[in-house]
Amino acid sequence: MELRGRVALVTGAGRRVGRAIAVGLGAQGMRVAVHYHASDDGARETARLIEAAGGSPTLVTADLTMGDAPAALVGDVVRQLGVIDVLVNSSAVMERTPLGEVTAAQWDAMMSLNLRAPFLLAQAAAPHLVSVDGAIVNIADLAAFETWPAYIPHGISKAGIVYMTRALARTLAPHVRVNAVAPGAVLLPDDWREEDADKLRASTPMGRLGSPDDVVQAMLYLLRADYVTGETIIVDGGRHVRR
Repeated sequence: MELRGRVALVTGAGRRVGRAIAVGLGAQGMRVAVHYHASDDGARETARLIEAAGGSPTLVTADLTMGDAPAALVGDVVRQLGVIDVLVNSSAVMERTPLGEVTAAQWDAMMSLNLRAPFLLAQAAAPHLVSVDGAIVNIADLAAFETWPAYIPHGISKAGIVYMTRALARTLAPHVRVNAVAPGAVLLPDDWREEDADKLRASTPMGRLGSPDDVVQAMLYLLRADYVTGETIIVDGGRHVRR
C-alpha cells in the first residue's frame, strides 16, 4: 500500500502509543483523523506533531464506550475526508483488576472500549475499506499471550482482539487486510517506578525496554506488506519466548 495521500483513522491518538502511531502515519504523508475523547489538549498536540512531520491532521472526537459512537465516528471521518483507507484501533484502557476485586462496571467499561469498540469500528468502516482495498491494524497486547494475574479482564479483551484480527482477515479478504501489533514493554504506565522498569529490563531477552516507535515500525510493515493478513506481530523484545 502506498501511504502518501491516504486517509487513516487512528483511535486514542491523543496520547501515548496512539499519538506515536498517528504521528508516524503523518510522517508518511498521510491524512490522519486524530480521534480522542477526554484528552483534547493531547489531541491538539498530536495534530501539531503530525503537521510538523509533513502530514495533515483532522481532529475527531467520540466516546467509544457508547454503543452508537463507533459508527458515528466512521461517518464523521468519511464526511470530512471523503474516505477511510486505514483504520488503526488503538484506543484502550488498562487497569489493575486483581481477581476478587473486579466489579461489573469495571468489566463492562474495559470490554466496551478495548473489544466492542474496535469490532464496531471495523464493521462500520468495512464497506469504505473494501472499496479502496484498505487495511486495518489492531493494537493488541502481550497480555493476550501471557498470564497476568492482576490484569485478567485486560488480557481477555486483548486476546479477543487477536481472535478478531484473524476472523476479520478471513471475512474481509481479499479486499481488506487485517493485522495486529501486540506491544510489550514499550511505554510503561505513568505510575510505575524505576525499579519496576529495571525488573522488566532484566527479564527481557533483548535486555532493554522498547519504545512507541517500535510499534510504529511494525505497523508500517503491516500496512505495506500486501501479502500479509491475519497476523499479530509481537513487539516485546522477546519476552514471550523467555520461558
